[in-house]
Amino acid sequence: IPLAYRPTRAQIAAVSFLSVLALTAALIFSASYANLRLSARDVGGAIMPPGMIMTYDTPGQSMRDMAAVDPRTVSYTAPADARGDQMLEPRVENGVKVFDLDVSVIKWNILPYEQVMAYAFNRQVPGPRIRVTEGDRVRINVTNNLPEETSVHWHGLILPNVMDGPAEITQAPIEPGETYTYEFTTQQAGTFFYHTHREPDRQQALGMYGALIIDPKDAAGQPAYDLEYTIQLQEWLEKEGYTYPAMLMEGALPNFFTINGKAYPATDTIQMKVGQKVLLRFIGSNNNFVHPMHVHGGPFTIVGTDGNPVPQAAQIAKDTVNVGPGERYDVIWTAREPGRWLLHCHIPHHTTNDNVEEQGAGGLTVIINVTP
Repeated sequence: IPLAYRPTRAQIAAVSFLSVLALTAALIFSASYANLRLSARDVGGAIMPPGMIMTYDTPGQSMRDMAAVDPRTVSYTAPADARGDQMLEPRVENGVKVFDLDVSVIKWNILPYEQVMAYAFNRQVPGPRIRVTEGDRVRINVTNNLPEETSVHWHGLILPNVMDGPAEITQAPIEPGETYTYEFTTQQAGTFFYHTHREPDRQQALGMYGALIIDPKDAAGQPAYDLEYTIQLQEWLEKEGYTYPAMLMEGALPNFFTINGKAYPATDTIQMKVGQKVLLRFIGSNNNFVHPMHVHGGPFTIVGTDGNPVPQAAQIAKDTVNVGPGERYDVIWTAREPGRWLLHCHIPHHTTNDNVEEQGAGGLTVIINVTP
């Protein structure tokens, strides 16, 4: 550089001072809005829901729980028309009914055009239905093919504490690649369900649940009905190709809702004839909302709550029942008139698909088609 254009020592010192001052100001500004103590390892490459407010003190574990499912962990893509809640037949070993469950990350269609990434038992959402009889000895082998720890809770059952399922409380978590065996004798009859009990705000919200139906050993005195249908509720958050665990938090509210893993109009249609009675088993397998489930065409009778029979003298007629997370209601509805009768949540937003109605409804809606 020609001597006339060479910077002086004073100029170099001034630029250096201003550069250090700018870097210090930028660091202070960043530290005021972000926790710079969190490393990439702490957050695990988390992709957070669009619009979620992240405070300065949000811990890395919290961010990982609320983050999108990593597409690289998906091991299976279910056919678009696959159905969940399929009956799981046991094998019998020395009088014990043995069931095998595995959990993995899959792609699952809640609508023909809408796919989510889910944590699924046996590659289906909800997980397979387990149906046994009161007094049966059951053994359930759970294999964890998730990229994280898990465990399974048998919701509402009387059983030995060591079989109850809460990770780090009654058992060590099931590590990825490991199998854990639950074994107990059923002592009740009614509508129950199973779900994860390791980070359930994430894992259950992403699909880790299934129906557990226990038939009474003695059917005498049971209410009469012609057919039955189980209704498992769920809320989903899918944005821009990523699936997040839906939560009651700013930026994490659900935009899709499903019954038995499908949103209307992809939900089932219940076929009935005038005069028939259907037993509807409502299961609050969802995490967040109380869903007021309403049936058109006349009232139903509540005959069971949380797996417990309601004495006939205490049974009441309603047309709407609030199903909260973890709750179960058994109701009997009579087909009085022919037509297409709705069964749906009475929160209008929950009967849309990403805020849009399709064929007159969406989300938590099922048609009961009654013929003469």
